[in-house]
Amino acid sequence: MRLSTLFPKTKKSAPAGAESVNHKLLVRAGYVDQLMAGSWTLLPLGFRVLLRINDIIREELNKIGAQELLMPLLHPKEIWDQTGRWSNKDVKEIMYQFKDIHDREFGLSFTHEEIALDLLKKHVSSYKDLPVKIYHFSTKFRNELRAKSGVLRGREFLMKDMYSMHATKKELDDFYFKVADTYKTIFKRMGLSVIQTEAGGGVFTDEHTHEFQLICETGEDEIIYCPGGDFAQNTEIATVREGKQCDLGHGPLKKVRSIEVGNIFRFGTTYSEKMNVAYTDEDGKKKFVYLGSYGIGTTRLIGVIVEAFHDDRGIIWPRAVSPFDAHLVHIEDAGTESWARETYEKLKEAGIDVLWDDRENVSAGEKFADCDLIGIPVRLVVSKKVGEGKVELKERDKEASRVITLEEAVKSLK
Repeated sequence: MRLSTLFPKTKKSAPAGAESVNHKLLVRAGYVDQLMAGSWTLLPLGFRVLLRINDIIREELNKIGAQELLMPLLHPKEIWDQTGRWSNKDVKEIMYQFKDIHDREFGLSFTHEEIALDLLKKHVSSYKDLPVKIYHFSTKFRNELRAKSGVLRGREFLMKDMYSMHATKKELDDFYFKVADTYKTIFKRMGLSVIQTEAGGGVFTDEHTHEFQLICETGEDEIIYCPGGDFAQNTEIATVREGKQCDLGHGPLKKVRSIEVGNIFRFGTTYSEKMNVAYTDEDGKKKFVYLGSYGIGTTRLIGVIVEAFHDDRGIIWPRAVSPFDAHLVHIEDAGTESWARETYEKLKEAGIDVLWDDRENVSAGEKFADCDLIGIPVRLVVSKKVGEGKVELKERDKEASRVITLEEAVKSLK
């Protein structure tokens, strides 16, 4: 893609009132635009990052037998009444509820447990039909009281939520911890080192759940964890204090600030009993389905990655989620226009996704500054100084650069 045609262009200053790093950088670099507090437009660059994130999640969930679908966002009151959550005080505080012109009551999706169980009830009757593992990427709406911190905390946001339905508790438990391992793989592919942390269930369940936390000084959560990796709890439910010696001899437990990047829940048969979602077992007996729920906020994840990977010049995207593989910068020297065009075409032919800064009458300094701000992991420079058929390659997270042939650059980017 040519930068001259990309919508919109970068901004020199952060928006007024922006406090978090992701808010400042994502807006300045042209990834997102704020409609109102807690509501964001994903601009073309931001949408490309989202697609990369979704692809990683999709690949890993498909490996464990999950199937992708898409469920509605507008929910009738009656289906939420079945579990009693429509009138639950905590739910009413965050769920958008309203009436249509016919005085019928509806809610906007903040989660899909009821919808997933209603779907299962229509299509599953026997133990032979289980387990069912379904997921989708969809919009969630939550009446967030603290819609701040950029895309980290929104009233409208995108999420991957998955639901698994099983015949027995053991089957649910086995899959639950398989998902936990899968989540660790997903986040590792994105360059994030997460800590699986025991936590409360919020408005979803009274049972303990698990969050996946990224250590970050600007995070809104606090966890106590063992650096040896065998223990972690959110401080909201913590049963131990910082400094306690690990039971396995790993040394003292630490308390740190962190950002939640995903969570998983086991509901057992609580909701299926209320909704009468059952199956017939091998002996012909009626039994209720065991339900698990698993979430990753995908737009939130964009902000998390920026909070984790940036410097004073801009964003530093991990390669796996970067909107482009390389950022090609042409320094306008007489006679080099054809070199830049040929470099761009050869990169594309090699299957490398490249953003070409082809803007005219823009200084080299401004192009380099925009390159650092946008944060694509590899910068390639074409100029008379570099020479025909060569590029200067610089990785975003390193200071050193090197001049190599275009063929060598292609190989390094494959």
